[in-house]
Amino acid sequence: MDVNARLALAARILERSKADATEAIVTSDHRSLTRFTHEFVHQNVDIENVAIRVRAIVDGRTGVASTNATGDGAIDAVVKRAIDIAAFAPHGLETPVLAGRTNVIAPKAAYVDATANSSAAERAGVAAAIFEQASSNNCWCSGYVTTSTGGLTIATSAGAAASFDGTECGANVKMTAGDSTGFAERYGTDARMLDGTALGARAARKAIASADPVSVDPGEWTVILEPAAFGELAHFLGEHFSAQSYHEGSSFLSERLGETVMAPGVTIRDDYSHPLHPDAPFDYEGTPKQRLTLIDHGVAKDVVTDGAWARKLERPNSGHGLPAPNAQGPYPLDLVIEPGHDSLDDLIAGTKRGLLITRLWYVRIVDQRKTILTGMTRDGTFLIEDGKLTRGVRNLRFNQSLVDALGACSFSNEQQRTGGYSYALVTPAVKFDRFNFASTTDY
Repeated sequence: MDVNARLALAARILERSKADATEAIVTSDHRSLTRFTHEFVHQNVDIENVAIRVRAIVDGRTGVASTNATGDGAIDAVVKRAIDIAAFAPHGLETPVLAGRTNVIAPKAAYVDATANSSAAERAGVAAAIFEQASSNNCWCSGYVTTSTGGLTIATSAGAAASFDGTECGANVKMTAGDSTGFAERYGTDARMLDGTALGARAARKAIASADPVSVDPGEWTVILEPAAFGELAHFLGEHFSAQSYHEGSSFLSERLGETVMAPGVTIRDDYSHPLHPDAPFDYEGTPKQRLTLIDHGVAKDVVTDGAWARKLERPNSGHGLPAPNAQGPYPLDLVIEPGHDSLDDLIAGTKRGLLITRLWYVRIVDQRKTILTGMTRDGTFLIEDGKLTRGVRNLRFNQSLVDALGACSFSNEQQRTGGYSYALVTPAVKFDRFNFASTTDY
């Protein structure tokens, strides 16, 4: 569904609502996935969907209802359901204020025709190039290639009518070589940059280089995390930058704005317009997003807000609302960690003894306020000795406060986009002077 059709659908919703105030969110998605294992495509998925979410405000009460049917009868039903829910909802402390009309401009390269029009054959071509690298390196591989197109329209009875269309693509590759594995990934908005040969070769090199891994003692290590590994940690910072977490005390930033909380080389921003991750210029309330510096050279600088938390804390609305109402509060969806000055090779060369980590998995929270996380290394962990990668290392489990680790760290000079099922962010590789491992494994 294109932008004009979404706007027309949102207008039909507003016309039918008799609530005091109404918000309509219309999303359209076309997601395609090609999954493979052992050099064979075993799954192709192609999904298209249109969804409607109606928020009705009646006498200060809020009701929300949703559907993916778009006929007149379905629209009448979902609007009525939202209004009926509002009648049974409790009164809030204050009546929600809906966004009005604003002017927003989508960042460049957020939508790429080549991605929107990509085919299963093109995804299979990327996979085939990966297969060639697996075969030529005596490995077997698994992973996926994906492309998607998404549209978002938000309209309110207060006059808002904001729309955004974007494309996404990615490839995720794991190579297995006997007793070792390697990993590579690439994410962006332009499917033409998915180079299966390069990704397959990188993953194969890591698998081969980490063969016959050795065990090392747990304890405190100097570690270098490549972007895919660091992203698995860094995305947990997102909720700490929420005004709700800050106010309620679950954030490490609570009562610490203006203080030094990390190393001087750490600057973290939320930037919807970053070229590696261009995103919607407005939030799920239709408010324009502000580009914010959250950590400025180690100093806690800011938190993100939505309409409700901006009013509650008497702060500006930074445009980081999720679909309201919600229990999570505002959230930074476009985290960017600023790069340092040295290359990844330089960080390795400057390490007397340490570990290079390609990837982490099963990362979980141990202590929210202290940002203590646990998880394991995966798909390419290497011993660094006298500034050189010497051999593969068996996987280890870590228990580490992320904020403490960021108190003594340095970053590489090249940013990459990384992501998982629930996040996307931009980050360089990072070197932590002190990182704690609790145990080792036999694989």
